[in-house]
Amino acid sequence: MTETLDASAPALDNGLDKSVNKNNVEQSEYQKLHRPASEFESRSAYLDHELQIMNPRRWRLNLPGRDFRFEWEDLVPALAGTIGITVMFSAVMSAYARAYGLDQAFVIENVRVELLISAIFFVILTSGFLNPRANLAGNHGPMIPLIGMIAASGGHPLALGIMIAILGLALSLSRGGSRLVSLSSHGVSGGLLIYLGAVGVIAQLRMFQDWAVANGSGPVFMVILSATIFVYAWLAKVGKRWLAIPLCSGLALVLALLMGAPFEFSTSPGLPSLDPSYWWGEDTGWKLGLPTIDHFVAVTPFAILAVAMWSPDFLGHRVFQQLNYPSGSNRVLMDVDDTMTACSLRQALASVIGGGNVTSSWGTFMIPSAIAKRPIPAGAILCGLFCIALAISGYPMDLTVWQPVMCIALLVGVFMPLLEAGIQMVKDTRGAETAGICILSSAVVNPVFGWALTMLLDNNGLIGDGERRRSLSALDRIIIPGATLVVSLVAMAWVGMLPGIPSIAD
Repeated sequence: MTETLDASAPALDNGLDKSVNKNNVEQSEYQKLHRPASEFESRSAYLDHELQIMNPRRWRLNLPGRDFRFEWEDLVPALAGTIGITVMFSAVMSAYARAYGLDQAFVIENVRVELLISAIFFVILTSGFLNPRANLAGNHGPMIPLIGMIAASGGHPLALGIMIAILGLALSLSRGGSRLVSLSSHGVSGGLLIYLGAVGVIAQLRMFQDWAVANGSGPVFMVILSATIFVYAWLAKVGKRWLAIPLCSGLALVLALLMGAPFEFSTSPGLPSLDPSYWWGEDTGWKLGLPTIDHFVAVTPFAILAVAMWSPDFLGHRVFQQLNYPSGSNRVLMDVDDTMTACSLRQALASVIGGGNVTSSWGTFMIPSAIAKRPIPAGAILCGLFCIALAISGYPMDLTVWQPVMCIALLVGVFMPLLEAGIQMVKDTRGAETAGICILSSAVVNPVFGWALTMLLDNNGLIGDGERRRSLSALDRIIIPGATLVVSLVAMAWVGMLPGIPSIAD
């Protein structure tokens, strides 16, 4: 018996050694394949090679040097993401402040809470180290116009955050998000991006012009826009569009100040309260107290709508990676379901602590990151550090939310790239037909309706490529797109978002 055990021991040890060696090969694969930039003919070729050899670990520790590297190109999406998210957080909190009668001090402090929670737990920790295939959890811009309606319907920010987290986790854990993305053809995706880009461009131009006229700085609008167009075109010509946000927004800041546009610093350094009892007190923070069952009922349609918008939002960001990354880099593309998981967890934690943001995939980070041919982790870590510095220092927040800087940053960093990507995706007449229907239906109701309706029509061969339906099962052609459209319609009808039809909740 002793001999048997002794004989088997070496075999067992050898098996363990092979396992360890195998793991060591997996852990050092990136390091073994990495080559210095000096060995490549161009910087672009080096960045392409980096994307092709990376193999991020899903929900396991990823380390600089072993699994990824920092490059100076990572500074651009990090800076762009910091500027963009501060702008979007400020827009959300300002809308809430108007709806609930809160002051500007509340807006600044709540933005600081959101910046710190996002940066520490879900930008640096999650997207930087634990799962670099999960895009940063940022802001849900399309929900900003609905905040007044949420408040008017008796909603509560904490109830909304909890419901979004629950529904988002259910969708992500069932892998439903990636399934919806895979069912969107190039025509559907292109039409959606064109609509979102065009509407965003027009809205930002209108806001900037209104601000300039109201502040007696009318010429500022034309001068800054003319300079921005020239610089943006030049960046596109030399293949450096990923520099657009910091360069164009910096130029807008300098020109506006030189032309005498009104500006002053008002936010001093400091830390916000991270005590939930302060934010959800009867007389402090939001001054709303804790939510009741009625509050949860009131926000449920809005939560369904927010999560329904995630798939087209995430699709648009992933498309940017696919358009700019080389072949063979699928392992670094953002995972839609993992991003949904991160967004859901971030929504839950930030809402409980006191934040009011409605979260989604971080577009002002992902878009310049994709254009710069950089993966998520290094830029995420830098972005998180910038956000922490911004939240604590205070004064730079006044710059990022100043109208000339904010509008230009969103124009060149989000909406123009969305418009351009959508145009690139429409490759033929059938794709143009599908994109046109998507744009029309989005304009009639909203992008969620346009995406869901066009996906249903396209997958059944009623528009676009008639052969597409032959490659899809009944589940993919009818059941999933049909259920998506019905759920979205019910949610929109409940909150009164269908044109000409009163809210069924009234």
